[in-house]
Amino acid sequence: MGHWIEIATVDGPVAGWKVDAEGKPRGAIVVIQEIFGVNAHIRSVAEDYAAQGYATLAPAYFDLAERGVELGYDAAGVARGRALIGELGLEKAVGITAAAAQVLQAAGKVGTVGYCWGGTVALLAALRLGLPSVSYYGARNVPFLQETPKAPVLFHFGERDASIPPEMVQRHRDLLPQMQVHAYPAGHGFNCDMRADFEPASARLARERSLAFFAGNLA
Repeated sequence: MGHWIEIATVDGPVAGWKVDAEGKPRGAIVVIQEIFGVNAHIRSVAEDYAAQGYATLAPAYFDLAERGVELGYDAAGVARGRALIGELGLEKAVGITAAAAQVLQAAGKVGTVGYCWGGTVALLAALRLGLPSVSYYGARNVPFLQETPKAPVLFHFGERDASIPPEMVQRHRDLLPQMQVHAYPAGHGFNCDMRADFEPASARLARERSLAFFAGNLA
């Protein structure tokens, strides 16, 4: 079972939902939230990876702007979440990710998995921090695809995601041909069982591929 800890970052302290690995750790994973905070879904993702043998930590990125934010998957939640990511900015998010990875170092090699806005933060963690990362439907990825990666990235997209059209997905294949890019018959947020776009078969397959990626890159 997870518990809250405090993470010291270059921009100030943030909370983090930390879950110890079941058994001897196979490595560690920073779980990077959507725009809705470290809510029940993100905590369950952290618990799931911990059950697979990875020490996990889900930082509350919004704590630098406002402590303890958990938003619903409705129009008000989306609006508030977008305002908060605008306030936070990606540079600070990368700093928080680096600090969280340091906390997890004792468990072995560290990677990241991120969703939605967190999918782009996960990409940046691979590009700039050298952390093997899994990026789920990161709509803000394209401006960064020409940077030279310091670690491998696995990308998951929904074919029916209105915020990430097929040509944006293709840009990932064109600019990072060495990386795995998968598209699924699903919409945005298909991994989250609290969202209307949840697609169980796609979520299962993406999870299997993600676990294989981490087994290959963190072991």
